[in-house]
Amino acid sequence: MASFPHYVKLNNGAHMPLIGLGTFQAKAGELEAAVKTAIEYGYRHIDTAWAYMNEKDIGNALKMVIDAGKLRREDIFVVSKLPNGGHHRDKVLHYLQQSLDDLQLSYVDLYLVHSPLSVVPTDGDAVFPRKDGKLVIDYEADLVDTWKGMEDAVDAGMTKAIGLSNFNSEQIKRIYENARIKPANLQILLRWLIQRGIIVIPKSSKPIRIKENFEIFDFNLSEEEVNQINALDKNIRLFKYDGKVTSNYVLSLPRGIEPLSLALQIHRLTAVLAGSMKVVNRGN
Repeated sequence: MASFPHYVKLNNGAHMPLIGLGTFQAKAGELEAAVKTAIEYGYRHIDTAWAYMNEKDIGNALKMVIDAGKLRREDIFVVSKLPNGGHHRDKVLHYLQQSLDDLQLSYVDLYLVHSPLSVVPTDGDAVFPRKDGKLVIDYEADLVDTWKGMEDAVDAGMTKAIGLSNFNSEQIKRIYENARIKPANLQILLRWLIQRGIIVIPKSSKPIRIKENFEIFDFNLSEEEVNQINALDKNIRLFKYDGKVTSNYVLSLPRGIEPLSLALQIHRLTAVLAGSMKVVNRGN
């Protein structure tokens, strides 16, 4: 089997593991154990965000592992994200410091602008604040100004690298052209992604799923198998925020594409490929 690197090299020279533990919507009381289990199975990349409201649990788990001598801080790659209400330059360090305090860390390895949507924090909600049932949009925020705040965070040693999340190509181009520090560049489906050099963040709090999600480096997909998966492309976004509450997402498919038919295509393909490699039943 050909050797395949398990990381990508960022523009600051840091190595970012290709597979990380996703922590979005992890259930209260399960996350500390999930993080420790993930580290035990070999994960060295933890993905979180201010908006996930779980950084204290992650910080507790990391502290226990590091204090026990099982891991050094420099051995783990931690990603966090700036909330939508922190898009003014003078707010970036404020929210990053909150994340660092909760994570019990002096720096994160990568800090991302979570979304290009800018809001005015209301009643402590800096993610999707609402007033009279409507989202409180911040029309004065400028994402170029936000990025300058991100650069301030690098200068302050609070993060090693900075990047963007959920931005479209035009938004990325505008940031890139105005940046002093440039933005950082199912088992079968996970393997398909990492063979294309795409970092993946599978979320799970179940030890067996955490273990299975990491066992994707002992096989390769053939060119024919990769082409079969590529052929499923529908150029769609499967999940879209519904604008009501942060935990509600709705399936978003173009007219004429049925969710069941798309799911069946993926199911049938994994069944075809199952004879030549491991296939994992995806779950929580």
